[in-house]
Amino acid sequence: MPIRISSPFFTGGSTRRLLTAALLIPLFTTTAGDAFADTATADRAHERYEVVGPATAQERTEVTDTGAAIDGVEETAVFITATPTEAEAVGDLGYEVTALPPPKTEAQRAQDFPPEDSGYHNFDELTEVVDTVVADHPGIARKATIGSSYEGRDLMAVKLSDNAGTDEDEPEVLLTHAQHAREHLTVEMAVYLLRTFTGEYGSDERITELLDSREIWILPNLNPDGSEYDTATGSYRNWRKNRQPSPEARAKGTDLNRNWGHQWGCCGGSSSVPSSPTYRGPAGESAPEVGAVADFVRGRVVDGEQQITVGIDFHTYGELVLWPYGYTYDETAPGMSQDEYDTHAALGELMAESNGYTPQQSSDLYITDGSINDWLWGDQGIFSFTFEMYPGSAVGGGFYPPDEVIPAETSRNREAVLDLLDHADCPQRAIGKEADHCGG
Repeated sequence: MPIRISSPFFTGGSTRRLLTAALLIPLFTTTAGDAFADTATADRAHERYEVVGPATAQERTEVTDTGAAIDGVEETAVFITATPTEAEAVGDLGYEVTALPPPKTEAQRAQDFPPEDSGYHNFDELTEVVDTVVADHPGIARKATIGSSYEGRDLMAVKLSDNAGTDEDEPEVLLTHAQHAREHLTVEMAVYLLRTFTGEYGSDERITELLDSREIWILPNLNPDGSEYDTATGSYRNWRKNRQPSPEARAKGTDLNRNWGHQWGCCGGSSSVPSSPTYRGPAGESAPEVGAVADFVRGRVVDGEQQITVGIDFHTYGELVLWPYGYTYDETAPGMSQDEYDTHAALGELMAESNGYTPQQSSDLYITDGSINDWLWGDQGIFSFTFEMYPGSAVGGGFYPPDEVIPAETSRNREAVLDLLDHADCPQRAIGKEADHCGG
């Protein structure tokens, strides 16, 4: 099917709302001369396309089965990142495929965020924030290094609790950030939470009570290599994956959020092609970042019981609260009872009430496999959620919103996070069944 070349992407009269989920792939991707300069063949370069026609989760999954990655979802269209061959395959499904122009890029500058977005924290600045928080609040904050990235950067974890240096018998909470490199607002979410929990302990009654009765683990950047690469030229490279070469060295990068071991590669929700933005790697946990975090989570099993009860994995964008499973459309798939599904849904809806996001099961968008949420629940029994943060569509900046939004869009999730912490002792309380599941 012929592929049309579009006029500029946004028109002033457009009122369509993108429901974009960065479990998935960003709208703006680089050309062969940029992020994919390290691929062996130019025909593996990624281009952007609008696909008119897919309107259901099943039809969107049919699109991803070609190897294309969905960026954003509209009522009767999707935006994809794909090679020309993949785009042609999508067209062969009978959909109208329109090639979109490449994004404008700025001249190269020093290795950091563009000056107009200097409010974002690079990895060195993030490390300084973590070290300062721990130094200023030694009783309630403790830093640990749980592993290294492919390029050797520390994977940091910060424990927050009233006795941070002691492993107490308290429910634990896992908050992870920046699996996908270009989703820099999620790092700012971690910074906000670190400063809020430590700065308001002792003065805010609710936060004080929660830190006195919970152990909170914040992992502020799971993909530091990718984050640094994304801004290394002083303008954005639109990079998603880590920086680990494929076994054949044909391309760099594994999509960390397709590399988790539960139902890895099972269901057409990831790619086996190394140049794909959703490349799942040669095996589950083959990415060192995923392996390190998975080992950390498994290490929280004490006397046969997982201490972490609930968790949020922060992404951008789309303003969504998602819960497992992503690999199947079914609610009560193996490992998920009706009560467990209902608990996920009730907690997701509760959190969405305060932040204004849309709550839904992950596969309501389309099928994904090898995600952290499916692994946390399916392998470890942790009630887990993905937050797709601001904006709701590409109109608000897509994966690169201006730094002016950081205070409002991080504090927007304050109540939602606290609501989940409230339920960490007994998540099933959200459906009124604490007596059945939590001993009364």
